[in-house]
Amino acid sequence: MKQSKLFIPTEKEVPAEAQVKSHIFMLRGGFVRQVAGGIYAYLPLADRIINKIETIIRQEMAEISANEMLMPEIIPAELWKESGRFYTYGPQMYQLKDRHDRDFIMAPTHEETFTRIISDEIKSYKKLPLIVYQIQQKFRDELRPKNGLLRGREFIMKDAYSFSADSKGLDDAYDAMESAYKKIFDRVGLNFREIIADAGAMGGKASAEFQAIAATGEDIIAYSDQGNYAANIEMAEEFFEKKVPVETAEKMVLVDTPNTKTAQDDADYLKVALHKIAKCIVFKADNQLVTVLLPGDYEVNETKVKNFLHADKLIEADALTVFDRFSAHFGSLGPIGLDQDKIKILADRTLENESNWFVGANQDGKHFANFNLDRDLSNFEIGDFLTAKEGAVSPDGQGKLVFTKGIEIGHIFKLGTFYSSKMGGQIQNEKGKLTDIIMGSYGIGISRLLSAIAEQSNDENGFIWPKSVAPFDIHLITMNTKDQLQNELTEEIETKLKTAGFDVLVDDRKERPGVKFADSDLIGIPLRIVVGRSAAERKLEMKARNESETTDISADDVVSYAKDKFNELK
Repeated sequence: MKQSKLFIPTEKEVPAEAQVKSHIFMLRGGFVRQVAGGIYAYLPLADRIINKIETIIRQEMAEISANEMLMPEIIPAELWKESGRFYTYGPQMYQLKDRHDRDFIMAPTHEETFTRIISDEIKSYKKLPLIVYQIQQKFRDELRPKNGLLRGREFIMKDAYSFSADSKGLDDAYDAMESAYKKIFDRVGLNFREIIADAGAMGGKASAEFQAIAATGEDIIAYSDQGNYAANIEMAEEFFEKKVPVETAEKMVLVDTPNTKTAQDDADYLKVALHKIAKCIVFKADNQLVTVLLPGDYEVNETKVKNFLHADKLIEADALTVFDRFSAHFGSLGPIGLDQDKIKILADRTLENESNWFVGANQDGKHFANFNLDRDLSNFEIGDFLTAKEGAVSPDGQGKLVFTKGIEIGHIFKLGTFYSSKMGGQIQNEKGKLTDIIMGSYGIGISRLLSAIAEQSNDENGFIWPKSVAPFDIHLITMNTKDQLQNELTEEIETKLKTAGFDVLVDDRKERPGVKFADSDLIGIPLRIVVGRSAAERKLEMKARNESETTDISADDVVSYAKDKFNELK
């Protein structure tokens, strides 16, 4: 491919709107252009990389006998109303009406559509298990799209769905997809981790995320520095062992805590450790008030609370509602004396391991000292509601938790019967009885994957693409296109390399060598070969993008040199 014929609108300056390296270099290197906030056009170089990523995905999907299909991007709202997600998905969902005033959505994902197709066509367990997938645009109206392709409103996704007659079929499909995803992310050259994750709006329970390690990632990953444990911070746990409290429970007494508004204020006034303040956080879970008790030196984990309650929505209660139900303001709230028909009480499991806590008395400026959970409360539920801390012992007891940032590139879910039970997805089992189809859902954000690879594969000058996804294998540069001998040797080398199976970009532009080399570094093709002043001696210069040293080679041996060097690259 001649570079003079390829649309690569490179830029020298750093675009003002770009904050992270992947976005900066994609704009400067002419890979993408923004059409609107969070909506991008993929120019030829980016499109070539995406095609290579998709080819790898298709190869690995074929290995697990997954069927590729293609669903519509515009979906009747009735399907999402059947599953209930139309009412719970939130403002990220694009909604529209046709000329007959019928409701439609722009698909953010396709569980409902696949469930409908499979439910209509498969009625017997003999046709299962089945895995289907597609590669398609998705649409989510992000409140604050940012960092280029990392968080956009329109993006490319590979979404797959498994349909099974029993739990074993789901487990087998989940395991097969998990293995395939690991192979895909290895093949595209990523440093990634598989972590325990929250199923969120997808429904179902068991799920895992695949996170590309990157300082610019939006997610925090907690992992053991000695074991295999890894989880999203939303799901991360600390080591816990049920213990009998060491201290003897003392009589609960009322104490003054004037003008305190936070757990730290309470600890400072009472001259006790922040940990000994059992703070009370109040939420509205769907239509029910819930109070969560936890040690003062921890933050509440809202995802854990929401999952424990099986709630669709969880928000912190406002001050007026709190005062109406507790007869006190924030800073003096506690569980004693609450109307438990109106307020559910949750207590973190760590409170059971210690005695004599300080807790709000539901009187402004007052706390109870020596609060003991099992003695002083009779109707509460225990669970893990803490946000894990870095440095805490890993829940598997192996090492300590270390935090890093990551970019979510894939997510797999065991949906169970969440969709099939609501949408008529039943089959006749081997005993002749109707039973719900058991489903799994599996996604890879392809455009985000492109950005994640870019975040990990660069230096100060531009990209260093892994050879498996690079837009071209070799960048062949003619130093002086006015020199007929250089042009002829370039054509000869191009033919040899292409015959050997290499994908070659030939820089035949009438530009200065400095411009060509700078653009070559920016674009990031794995191997560069230069035809220059030594063309008369049939000498070439070869350099890998990830190396600083240049090697002189003979034009007669260019293919063997290129193969050897290319095989060394990742």
